[in-house]
Amino acid sequence: MVNGSSFREAPQLFDTDEAVAAPVPAGRLPSYIADHRKRLRDRFRAGGAAAMPDYELLELVLFRAIPRRDVKPLARALLDRFGDFNAVCSASTARLLDVSGVGDAVVTELKIVEAAAQRMARARVMQRQVISSWDAVLDYCHTTMAHRETEQFRVLYLDRKNVLIADEEQARGTVDHVPVYPREVAKRALELNASALILVHNHPSGDPTPSQSDIDMTARVQAAAEALGLTLHDHLIIGRSCELSFRAQGYL
Repeated sequence: MVNGSSFREAPQLFDTDEAVAAPVPAGRLPSYIADHRKRLRDRFRAGGAAAMPDYELLELVLFRAIPRRDVKPLARALLDRFGDFNAVCSASTARLLDVSGVGDAVVTELKIVEAAAQRMARARVMQRQVISSWDAVLDYCHTTMAHRETEQFRVLYLDRKNVLIADEEQARGTVDHVPVYPREVAKRALELNASALILVHNHPSGDPTPSQSDIDMTARVQAAAEALGLTLHDHLIIGRSCELSFRAQGYL
């Protein structure tokens, strides 16, 4: 394992504005780096992501941001700091930049990967019947929310056939609280001509157990929805590796 102090002592490993190594002739790559990159790319083409551990997949992403440096130490440092590939890509810009060797180019590449993953996950659920694509809905919620550092509250709006017609972020909050306005949620459902909705929010702590305020807020949203003839199907709390369904747990 390579720690942060090692990076400060050897900034030449990374291609950042703050740390510039001995120059490499334009268009040329040290042979050991070129060979390593070719091996990783070949293995990825042959076996896909399943053939690669997180740090090697992360190396492939970093190749574009750091074209002429060994990125393996940085990949391992990012995983040591954040835990896994998803958490690295989902980390805030400020926290990423706090890792020695990370510059704007690295952050940009990681955020492109994050945005692509969220866009693809969203495409699998939009305009689809929620009941028949429930696993995809859960995957989408985990992709977009599981590693967030603050609470986010989203509403999934459904039509009369339970087809997902809109997915909207309603509010952001702190590490343990997000403000929710039930009448605004219900009003937006009417604007979208929705018939039902699913509430979703995350717990940055990783534990999806609902707090009393979560339970109380859900009851208020349910009351506001019922007053307008809307159905609240569920409230999902997204943790790091699992989720909790209010419907399944008997809260609704």
